[in-house]
Amino acid sequence: MSEHPLPAYLDRTGRPRLAYRHVEGAGPTIVFLPGYMSDMEGGKASALFAWAAAEGRACLLLDYAGCGASDGLFRDQTLLDWRGDVLDLIDAKTDGPVLLVGSSMGGWLMLLVALLLQGRDGPGRLAGLVGIAAAPDFTDWGFTPEEKAIILAEGALIEATPYSEQPYVTTRAFWQSGEANRLLGAEIPLSCPVRLLHGQADGDVPPEVSFRLSAALASDDVQITLVKGGDHRLSREGDIALLIDTVARFATGTPVAPIATPV
Repeated sequence: MSEHPLPAYLDRTGRPRLAYRHVEGAGPTIVFLPGYMSDMEGGKASALFAWAAAEGRACLLLDYAGCGASDGLFRDQTLLDWRGDVLDLIDAKTDGPVLLVGSSMGGWLMLLVALLLQGRDGPGRLAGLVGIAAAPDFTDWGFTPEEKAIILAEGALIEATPYSEQPYVTTRAFWQSGEANRLLGAEIPLSCPVRLLHGQADGDVPPEVSFRLSAALASDDVQITLVKGGDHRLSREGDIALLIDTVARFATGTPVAPIATPV
């Protein structure tokens, strides 16, 4: 028997059907955005959803098209396709403010989605953002010149990964979509509170990326928490407790004390 009940599905015209899990409750709605080649069955997403359900908080998980239980082919998707997936589900299943929680690549999507929501609905739609090893612009800094040349010349880069039995596949279309939507080179005009959690031992997304993101954000309310010994996943028991505490402070309106970060 599966550990999780079967997901619900959002049918769409012209785009793959999306798998999601949604629990209703008090707002803001917590929306978890998984990383590249990840899905809503991961430890952080599952723990956050279980906490929200137990506390009567609204929460929405999803699998991007081509990922997890959603329809579609992974190789056919781009960064903006996945941004559209997130927006479709937010529009279909939420009312009022949302709290976007983005892990790794999901942290990039979190920013892209937030910019559209703020521009369309006003800043009141965003209760806040929580990034977990957020990885904006990773198509730029995450690949060597040789790897970028392979992507452009051969149409895809296939790499082994310690996080999955399946290799990471980066297509030319995805890479070009990422390069066209880089954010760190200019001010990011988001005014909502932002919390960035980053493991100091992250071997995939350098903690420097969170500092660059903090500097780029227009918001005056940005805090970075560096986790000693934390890796890219930040999925240890203490890491997940930190994530839930960070989200809970937003969701319940508890004031957040300034967090000192190691130098």
